Amino acid sequence: MLLHAEWTPYIKRRAAELGFMACGISRAEFLEEEAPRLENWLKKGMQGKMSYMENHFDKRLDPRLLVDGAKSVISLLLNYYPPAEAQQPPETLQISKYAYGRDYHFVIKDKLKTLLADMQANIGEISGRCFVDSAPVLDKAWAKKGGLGWVGKNANLITPGAGSFYFIAELIVDVELDYDGAIRDYCGTCTKCLDACPTQAITEPYVVDGSKCISYFTIELKDQLIPQHMAGQFGNWVFGCDICQDVCPWNRFSKATQEPQFQPRPELNKLSVTDWQEITHEVFQELFRQSPLKRTGYEGLKRNIRFVTDPSQPQS
Repeated sequence: MLLHAEWTPYIKRRAAELGFMACGISRAEFLEEEAPRLENWLKKGMQGKMSYMENHFDKRLDPRLLVDGAKSVISLLLNYYPPAEAQQPPETLQISKYAYGRDYHFVIKDKLKTLLADMQANIGEISGRCFVDSAPVLDKAWAKKGGLGWVGKNANLITPGAGSFYFIAELIVDVELDYDGAIRDYCGTCTKCLDACPTQAITEPYVVDGSKCISYFTIELKDQLIPQHMAGQFGNWVFGCDICQDVCPWNRFSKATQEPQFQPRPELNKLSVTDWQEITHEVFQELFRQSPLKRTGYEGLKRNIRFVTDPSQPQS
């Protein structure tokens, strides 16, 4: 078994071996700074129809309510940025880069379970839980506390020398570890993300109205129709949106992911606008097997495609 002084270096080394690009650790405690921000965001209705955001308010702010005896939050980043040559040409319909490959929930959960099992084998009796965007955890806040970056004006975590094209995940465990400190904000006077957002979803620096975001309309909104007043504002985006990340100067440092499961599906770049419009359920099932696009589903994707390609026409 490792000595206590060796625990934190071991965890960070093992995380790197599993493919995580960074690992930061913070004390499990109440998120004082985030509490009023979350409350205000919800009061203004910026969650739209994402009613799940209103649930478990206390648990979102205190990891000790999620894991008995929690003492440490281990935040991990996993790069998904696709190689430049594999990115979709701008003239075709667009899906967010995070959805080019296999669903990240499967990929990251396996890595987290391996990391936790290795910790238990080498450190001793540890209780903890793995979290990948599927529980009330404010992942960006914890990654920020763990020194992995700052939360930018587009509300994404940004890491010096790496940008923001990565997933964030956590292990919440019941052992004391060595804690990292937050870093400063390097957005400066830049407003590229605010200026570029076609729906003005970034209502002010550091505040994103989720109910105005293209990702909300094309993924989270389950209504049969997209509100007609949004017509013509989505560009070519039919699943998610990367605009505020694409224009961020820090993403010039993004490097192609080394994770094989995130490699883009070869057929993706071959789809013309017509191919997207004519996509059948069978092709959807085959092309997007174990893909994040399963979240919107075939009918949801068809709704989005109709709205983007001919927004002046009724969608039904």
